[in-house]
Amino acid sequence: MKIAVLKERAEGETRVAATPETVKKFIALGAEVAVEAGAGAGASIPDAEFAAAGASVGDAAATVKGADIVLGVQGPEPGSLAGASHGAWIVAGLDPFAQRQRIDDYAKAGYEALAMELMPRITRAQSMDILSSQSNLAGYKAVIAAADAYGRAFPMMMTAAGTISAAKVFVMGVGVAGLQAIATARRLGAQVSATDVRSATREQIVSLGAKPIFVESVAGIEGEGAGGYATEMSEEYQKAQAELVSAHIAKQDIVITTALIPGRAAPRLISDAQIATMKPGSVIFDLAVAQGGNVEGSVADRETVRHGVKLIGFSNTPTHLAADTSALFARNLYNFLSAFWDKDAGRPVLDEEIGDAIRLTRGGKVVHERLLG
Repeated sequence: MKIAVLKERAEGETRVAATPETVKKFIALGAEVAVEAGAGAGASIPDAEFAAAGASVGDAAATVKGADIVLGVQGPEPGSLAGASHGAWIVAGLDPFAQRQRIDDYAKAGYEALAMELMPRITRAQSMDILSSQSNLAGYKAVIAAADAYGRAFPMMMTAAGTISAAKVFVMGVGVAGLQAIATARRLGAQVSATDVRSATREQIVSLGAKPIFVESVAGIEGEGAGGYATEMSEEYQKAQAELVSAHIAKQDIVITTALIPGRAAPRLISDAQIATMKPGSVIFDLAVAQGGNVEGSVADRETVRHGVKLIGFSNTPTHLAADTSALFARNLYNFLSAFWDKDAGRPVLDEEIGDAIRLTRGGKVVHERLLG
């Protein structure tokens, strides 16, 4: 059983799908691991560390030759997989709805593509969930980047020259990223408030010491949507929420938006008119900018200014903390494969619940139900 780790080739992608830690663990399971030279450079992992962990390090062709499993952060181009075993598993974040042609190409080449971002949010799969691990650090980075762009202090400071008021931070969307954003802003000393369409998140907000901001006149989602994600709300709720947010956002110094709906464009949370109500020098960090954006006028990887308010957001926030996000991503992949490792077969054997949830292609065909409609 050979596991290959290729260097990421997507523009701006600095993460790597394995670390020396996970290489050692895969070898302990009985696997052979090959890593492409330079694969870990963006995450501050030199080739020598992979070699010391027991991996063979070479060029792309040698790395993928005979590979039974190819690990990636983002899905590799099918052309880069020439030489892999027939039926090889491609295990990565595959973005199947935006990269459908690539998925079709995997099928034609006979690969079994496993999309890690479709991992069901069930208890036994928590340690395999790449979306949660990456979103956690993305929420942290959003606050740090916003604090840097803000140009003022976060905590209240009392000095002989007078008092500096604490920054007011509003987090919109209380998933994994939002919760980490709340916690980070609180640690930096800000006054934090947060909102979500799921009313069940109120207790989580309060537990982190933030103020919950919820629509009271219209019922929201009591629990969570399918797979632990929020779902779209009724027009009545959206209107009530827009009115509430408009009144609240005008008083904020920093807003962090985190709302995403898997497989769909990000919902619009903040309009240009609402931006205009904010104080000059305020900052909005749009964590969903790469999926269309929660904020009108936000542009990925570029600071824009509207009505004196700075709008920022990264096309790939986790890459800005590549060493840590790579470490967590690599552990997610190891936890997934090791959980299904069959000692007798010398390879992982998936069960139906998780296998059917993440498998996109098999036997030369696209098999995932969400791609067959």
